[in-house]
Amino acid sequence: MNYETVSPRDYIGKILIDIATNNDKIVVIDSDLSSSVTTNKFQEKFPERFFEIGIAEQNSLGITSGLSLEGLIPFYVNFSIFCTGTVWTQLRQACYAKLNIKIIGTHPGMDDGPDGATHHALEDLALTRALPNLTILNPIDVNDLEAAIKKAIEINGPVYIRCARDIVPVIHNTPLKDYSSESEVIYDDGNDGAIIFEGTACKQALDGYLLLKDLGFKNKLISIKQIKPLNKEYLVNILKKVKKVVTVENHTIYGGLATIISEIIAEYNLNIKLKKVGVNDTFTESGKTIEVKEKYGLSGENVKNIYLK
Repeated sequence: MNYETVSPRDYIGKILIDIATNNDKIVVIDSDLSSSVTTNKFQEKFPERFFEIGIAEQNSLGITSGLSLEGLIPFYVNFSIFCTGTVWTQLRQACYAKLNIKIIGTHPGMDDGPDGATHHALEDLALTRALPNLTILNPIDVNDLEAAIKKAIEINGPVYIRCARDIVPVIHNTPLKDYSSESEVIYDDGNDGAIIFEGTACKQALDGYLLLKDLGFKNKLISIKQIKPLNKEYLVNILKKVKKVVTVENHTIYGGLATIISEIIAEYNLNIKLKKVGVNDTFTESGKTIEVKEKYGLSGENVKNIYLK
């Protein structure tokens, strides 16, 4: 099966411009990475609504918080490791105060392959899902991202959006009316198993699903669109029907998607086997993104192999 792939990161600036054209409360904060996260396009269109703070991430999030207190809707856009890990104390305080800040984290997981462990965000979901009051959205493609950003604006409180830098399949070919908080069943061929992924791992999950389909397995392919708060009951009704689950995440297997699903299995006493695809308790190294992901197990072939074990 052939499918189109696009990097959602490439469209962040354009999406924010389109929304800000009709909403003068939208402002953008940057930490010297605007060209890498494409908010330089927003700067060109709305220079008076763009704030370049430089390589000072904690200050950047502090200013983001301050702008929200002035009634604006600030978007802090940066690499995932910097806008969740580097600023974690400031983010925690903003969540404590329920400030109306919006964070878009690009280059999640191993998406920034060449820059290595210091730039790989393998812990951002674990860090953010532990924070009260924070909504976490995990869109797949460009149309999903646009809907997620619009939903973030509607939410009165802090929101973290995880956005792929690597190419991902275009699952949604047309703009979405809204961004659902429910998990999205992308394909449903039967109840042999469920392959559950977070948006930035869509390509590897889809590739694995297709390889297994070629072998005759009838599985479900499911996207967890909203990591927190999670609609558990909707997901449980799906999991009750299948024999096994494989989680696929561009993240460590500790504290992220695999942990979320294992918690649900335990909480609802589900008799189901859980297998995990993700980074296993190690720092990753630098290299071409696809090669780094393959080395640490994030590939369609590994999804198939883990499923068959």
